[in-house]
Amino acid sequence: MSQQNAALSAVEILIIEDEPLLRKRLAAALEGYGAEVTVAESLQEARNCLESMDFDFAMLDVHLPDGNGLELLRSGVFVPDTGVVVMTAEGGVETAVEAMRLGAADYLAKPFDHEEIPLILGACRKARQADRLEQHRRKLEKESRNFFFGEGLSALEKHLEKILDADSRLLDRPPPILIEGETGTGKSTLARMVHENGPRASGPFVELNCSALPENLAESELFGHERGAFTDARSARMGLFEAASGGTLFLDEIPSLSPAVQAKILTALETSRIRRVGGNKEIDVTPRLVTATNLNLQEAIQQGTFRQDLYHRLDLLRICIPPLRERPGDVPALADFLLKGILRRYRVRNLAVSEKGRERLKKYPWPGNVRELAHELERSVVLAEGGELHFRNLRESHEPSLQSGQTSDDWLNAGWKFPDPGEDGFQIEEAINRLIFKALDQAGDNVSAAARLLGVPRDYVRYRLKKD
Repeated sequence: MSQQNAALSAVEILIIEDEPLLRKRLAAALEGYGAEVTVAESLQEARNCLESMDFDFAMLDVHLPDGNGLELLRSGVFVPDTGVVVMTAEGGVETAVEAMRLGAADYLAKPFDHEEIPLILGACRKARQADRLEQHRRKLEKESRNFFFGEGLSALEKHLEKILDADSRLLDRPPPILIEGETGTGKSTLARMVHENGPRASGPFVELNCSALPENLAESELFGHERGAFTDARSARMGLFEAASGGTLFLDEIPSLSPAVQAKILTALETSRIRRVGGNKEIDVTPRLVTATNLNLQEAIQQGTFRQDLYHRLDLLRICIPPLRERPGDVPALADFLLKGILRRYRVRNLAVSEKGRERLKKYPWPGNVRELAHELERSVVLAEGGELHFRNLRESHEPSLQSGQTSDDWLNAGWKFPDPGEDGFQIEEAINRLIFKALDQAGDNVSAAARLLGVPRDYVRYRLKKD
């Protein structure tokens, strides 16, 4: 039996066909391939079958005694996992097109060779599997973007619920939102959550990290440009304000933009219109603007780096995310939440945080906030030995002040002492790994640069990474 034919073994197939001879031959052919076949001669019989059980595939004739077979597709009686193959009279192209539009997986033009059936159904099965994998990937991606609300963020959660409730009552143009928080607290994740749970969820979500944008490109990136506006403008280009119309535009680290660009953003907010660089035409734009900052904007205003009028325009709805060090009680539950996604991504099971590990997580100040916690969890999963995560490298997180004769360049704190032997005893291999990952973090994951920081050959770093 070929691979295609074997794929039909034990598959449940419903044949909806009123012509006795064709129905009999189809059933015999499919049963010969190992499929389990149920037959129906009319729309009503098919509905009865579909009410009592689900099928992997359905072979649906268009012309039935009590109506058009496509009515079954229109009425949605097939479960999403059922692949429907429509059988049409030869030359029925319009019917085939209509069937595909209604959700049919494929079609067969009568008369057809029975050997085509396993090929058609096999291709349908592969397409369904690919679709399931894509749906699963999107689900996991969405879950990984979810914002975690612990007890320390209960007030923020209630505040956000009020904003989303107000958004649901607005017909158009929801007000801007300003998100404040230290680096790594989850400002981008929260901005996406606001979008996906608001009235503009079906629209685009466009994100820009303003701190990574060269000043001479900022205006073109945000508002677009016309052909010939500057040397490299070989064609017209849409800006992000246009691209996000009908959706959300998220500008992270907005204080990084120059006052001149800030002025143009203010104008766009007040008029809902922009003008491309080098253009004269005003273009209507309707994005919901969400901005974020890790700086104190009031101080930036006093220093003259941020416009006060723009601040008052953006500060209509403000969300402040406190750092992890101010809510240590949330850290263990947040770690479990993040760890679940990491384990799923690495396809690892039966790995949990030990009680000692939880204490270390709570005591550590997490200067990098949620991002640092996520990286520490992922690193620990990759290097894990046994079924628990202990985070021994966080044991000495609160280093004592420098002692007499010690310089700030001394990599080993003079006040540090080796711990007592035992479960939490010193591990030289773990210390080496910690130094290597510290160097990789500082070198932006560049192995060669990390090796230079450590004073070792690049091959040594590669060897250690492969070893672990």
